[in-house]
Amino acid sequence: MSTEPPQYPPPPDDNDPFRKQPPPYGGSGVGGGGGDPYGGAGDPLAGMPPLAESGKRVLARIIDMIIVGVVVWLLSWGFGTSEFDVDPDQVQYGKSFGQSLLAAVLYIAYDSFMISRTGQTLGKKWLGMRVANLNDGATPTLQTALVRAAVLWLPFAFCCACIWTAICGGWSFFDKPYKQGLHDKAAKTVVVSTG
Repeated sequence: MSTEPPQYPPPPDDNDPFRKQPPPYGGSGVGGGGGDPYGGAGDPLAGMPPLAESGKRVLARIIDMIIVGVVVWLLSWGFGTSEFDVDPDQVQYGKSFGQSLLAAVLYIAYDSFMISRTGQTLGKKWLGMRVANLNDGATPTLQTALVRAAVLWLPFAFCCACIWTAICGGWSFFDKPYKQGLHDKAAKTVVVSTG
């Protein structure tokens, strides 16, 4: 037993299979360097698996939305907060907001927990992708995963749920060079292939 105090934060785990590997032959990585927008030197993608395709990311998000959506629906129904009226004169905005808030909380909890454990939600796991820290390729911490999830899902409770989710996630179709959604930019993460 050591008498030295524990280090905080703990040193990086060299056995983490998700950490970046050094580029071969001391090269600067894909594209010959050029730096990254976060102030690092060289190419932060050097030593990481290839970036995941944006279309697969959308499909994984839809899978996750269905999984969490079923839980939201069951809880909303159980607590009496579900609101399915299409008649604008019959909508009870308190119930509607309650359901949206419940959905946002559950999506944030699901995303944060799953990403901080393995870098993968169920949708990402099934489609062969994971979230990685841009700077070192490691699995994001709970704090990083929470920032990422909050940027994506918090607007869900207040307004424009589908529009914001489409903009935030769809950003990856146009972002260069890292294919980041707005939530990835906020958390400094990327989505990479695992297979």
